[in-house]
Amino acid sequence: MKADIEKRATVLVSFSGIDGAGKSTQIEALCDRCKEAGLQVRQVRFWDDIARLTRLREESGQRLFGGDKGVGSPTAPINRRDKNVSNWSMTCVRLFVYFIDALSTRRAAKMASQSSADLVIFDRYTYDELANLTLSNPAIRLYVRFIVTLVPRPHISYILDADPMKARMRKPEYPLDFLHKNRRSYLALSDLIGGMTVIPPMPIDAVKDAILEHARKELPLDPNLRMNREIAV
Repeated sequence: MKADIEKRATVLVSFSGIDGAGKSTQIEALCDRCKEAGLQVRQVRFWDDIARLTRLREESGQRLFGGDKGVGSPTAPINRRDKNVSNWSMTCVRLFVYFIDALSTRRAAKMASQSSADLVIFDRYTYDELANLTLSNPAIRLYVRFIVTLVPRPHISYILDADPMKARMRKPEYPLDFLHKNRRSYLALSDLIGGMTVIPPMPIDAVKDAILEHARKELPLDPNLRMNREIAV
């Protein structure tokens, strides 16, 4: 893997996990440390830069299921009704929309690989949509494998595992039972497709140290400016 990374001009890293797992915090920490090492870093935000029909999807969730719009916070919790709504008709819609997003992700990953940045970090990836599906269904597993072959794999894909209760305290948007289910789905997805790095539930600073240590070992970029020399934990 390291040899493959060294041949490329740009390294792709993705962060995935349940809502409130701390992805934004850890992405910011990794970006800051890489920039301190003199690397050019670019972020790609899935919902802003990749996902399609986002306005329609959000408005549909509100009109059809009575969910709230926006982002929840500890001082202003909300109750979203979108990816936590599960029935056969919604599954069909998701399979179609996720395919469109997969094509968009494929294009975004190709553009990122050809960019001048040393490191491109994806805040969520296709995996965050696949984790919303019922992975125990054999047909869904076939669909997941198809999407994974369609979308380029980042050099490193982090799953930030997190305690659902603590995650909901940080970002109160979805019911606790859904977060438990979603967490299990992320771990099942990791087992299904392989090659993902799961960071276990830990305090924020411990997670930060674990990611930086992993990056220091796994992301040698330029022979004259290797992260394993320049980025110290």
